[in-house]
Amino acid sequence: MPRYTIEQLKNMRESEDHVEFKKGENGNVSYNGAGKDKPQDRRRCILGYVAALCNEGGGRIVIGMHDAYPHKVVGTKQCIGRIGQLESDIYRDMGIRPDIYELYEDETTKTGRVLVIEVPPHPIGKVFKFEDVALMRVGEELKPMDDKTFISIIQEQEPDFSEQICDGVSIKDLDGDAIKVMKNKYAEKQKNLSFSSLSDAQALNDLKLIVGDKVTNAAILLVGKEEIINRVCPQAKVMLEYRNTEGQIHFDSRKSFGEPFFLLIDELWEEINRRNGSIPIRKGPYIFDIPFFNEDVIREIVNNAFSHRDYRFGSEIVIKQYPLKLTIINGGGFPHGVSVDNLLTSPSTPRNRLLADVLSKTGIVERSGQGIDKIFLYTLSEGKPEPDYSQTDDFNVTATLSASVKDTGFALYIQDIQDSLPDDKKLNVFDVLALCEIRDGNKCPTNKEIALKLEKLGFIEKHGKTNAQYYILPRRYYELSGDLAAYSLKTDWDINQVWAVLCPFLQKYGKAKRSEINKLLGAHISDKQFRNFIDELKSKGLIRTEGERGQMTYSLGDNYNTHNAILNKALEIGLNELHSKGEI
Repeated sequence: MPRYTIEQLKNMRESEDHVEFKKGENGNVSYNGAGKDKPQDRRRCILGYVAALCNEGGGRIVIGMHDAYPHKVVGTKQCIGRIGQLESDIYRDMGIRPDIYELYEDETTKTGRVLVIEVPPHPIGKVFKFEDVALMRVGEELKPMDDKTFISIIQEQEPDFSEQICDGVSIKDLDGDAIKVMKNKYAEKQKNLSFSSLSDAQALNDLKLIVGDKVTNAAILLVGKEEIINRVCPQAKVMLEYRNTEGQIHFDSRKSFGEPFFLLIDELWEEINRRNGSIPIRKGPYIFDIPFFNEDVIREIVNNAFSHRDYRFGSEIVIKQYPLKLTIINGGGFPHGVSVDNLLTSPSTPRNRLLADVLSKTGIVERSGQGIDKIFLYTLSEGKPEPDYSQTDDFNVTATLSASVKDTGFALYIQDIQDSLPDDKKLNVFDVLALCEIRDGNKCPTNKEIALKLEKLGFIEKHGKTNAQYYILPRRYYELSGDLAAYSLKTDWDINQVWAVLCPFLQKYGKAKRSEINKLLGAHISDKQFRNFIDELKSKGLIRTEGERGQMTYSLGDNYNTHNAILNKALEIGLNELHSKGEI
């Protein structure tokens, strides 16, 4: 939201301009109404007005000015030196991100201090409450919201900002270079070379970016001249900040990108890539580098931010780049129906359909819904942690990418699989997620159908007994990871391993039931393997069985003593020979 001056605030009307003036008691206003007995008195506090203004579509609380028009400055000591804490407290208690700043009637003497709390509009369909009551302003009072207003908010539909006409803008305000890029990309994507030779007006009309002589917001965002974008849609800028360490507050460099999107996206990537590094992978025939920040992932995450953001919010897209991390913060929460939990499965519902449609037709983004899939697929396939959206709330989508490769062997394994498959059969994001689950120790992946498909293709292995089967990644993954010992610990035991466990138990206890043997062997062998091993041990006379199936017991066989004596004799001869040679 824009920041105002004291002179502008003096001439505002509370109702028309969505502002609440408070001179407060001794210049201050209660934060949460503490100490007031009656609910209607407790509501007249900072949190109560924040909730009401947010429900109203956004506005501002002005502390330190009289509510009588024209509004005179009376001054306030509210939260001196604690503005950041106040912002944090409001976000903690209400889930609303305010913008708080202080003004002075006399900047020279720093007198006549005024505190302004800018409250953003509520997300589509979201009602905010204080003490479990949805509030609205009615004259000088804060009242429980009436049913009509409540229903109108929860039934709101997201408007398509991008298709709306921008008054006062003509085709002359559009950038010819950006239009040329757009036409060429459309011609290439649609395999329609003649589109490049169309007049600018015809091309814009065909893509519905103009209607007659009127220009849509999408046209301004995509191909508008920079000065026009800055005038009518300044929130469309992208701010790139670079910091050498994650802990520092101040950035080492900052660059603003305000060009039309068809020019901006390439310049933005070049600037990010200027500080990009890579991790070299060298193993056998595999020689390639994994970039800290994958170009396809960065472009896709910026494309998503640009086409899905809520342009009612005044903040720009902010990208914070560090040596090994990148965070992108975008105004507006997820589109209606989308959350962190269903990010990959929820049908795509773009806020700005016209904008998204043009980006799709020109090949900037894949068909609807695939952008987030690519972000996860490419990131996980490089052995990196999955993109982190956990800091997203109702007012901002926040995504963090890690440059650290935690498993180079996994990156090599996925590369190995993808190289072996035709283009129409390559692993998708859900396949790779299942492989990640198994790698990370989840022996029974969430999606059983995908697990069966991967098993059939040989990309995972099933082990264990019938009633305790589990999946692991195959030997090939451990070869590429250089850790075959880990593979041997996860795979089936051979007959020697079984005998090494079973023999001492039978020596000590004489007999064993199948249930007792199951506890000894765990899930290391299947029922079929167990029967085969027992048959082989019986044929050698090392095991004897008694009873019918289901009641069978197992004990040491007649040849066990002979077998043991032979082993002991061989050991004795070997030791004597070594002693005679002076080796022991």
